[in-house]
Amino acid sequence: MFVIYGCGTMATEKRPQTRNKTVGAFGENAVVDFIRQQGATIVDRNWRVKEGEIDIVAQLGDGSFAFVEVKTRTSITYGHPLESINSSKAHRLQRLALAWLATHQSLGHEYRIDCVAVIISANGKFTIEYRKNVL
Repeated sequence: MFVIYGCGTMATEKRPQTRNKTVGAFGENAVVDFIRQQGATIVDRNWRVKEGEIDIVAQLGDGSFAFVEVKTRTSITYGHPLESINSSKAHRLQRLALAWLATHQSLGHEYRIDCVAVIISANGKFTIEYRKNVL
């Protein structure tokens, strides 16, 4: 199941960041807002260990967790953002989710892996495509 959500425009960042980091941060912030609007609580962002990073960890109303991978692009010239999540990346996300649960004394809780594409058009408008439970 997925949801298409679109609104707003991308504001210009004043911080000295690379363009990719600025675009990525914008996408993650937009997804955080979307998740909160769905009634979930953000419990962690950009959680990092040696193997990789989890963009967003949300606790859902039923107590389960959603581990969210966000891919933001300004064009689909080189393919849809979700196409960059191959089998290897998906399994790494699952290992990272289990590592997060273990380090937060939450093993045994229900969880899912969600993937989100944020596409920002040239005029700054964006869409969010949210796919739940991809694994």
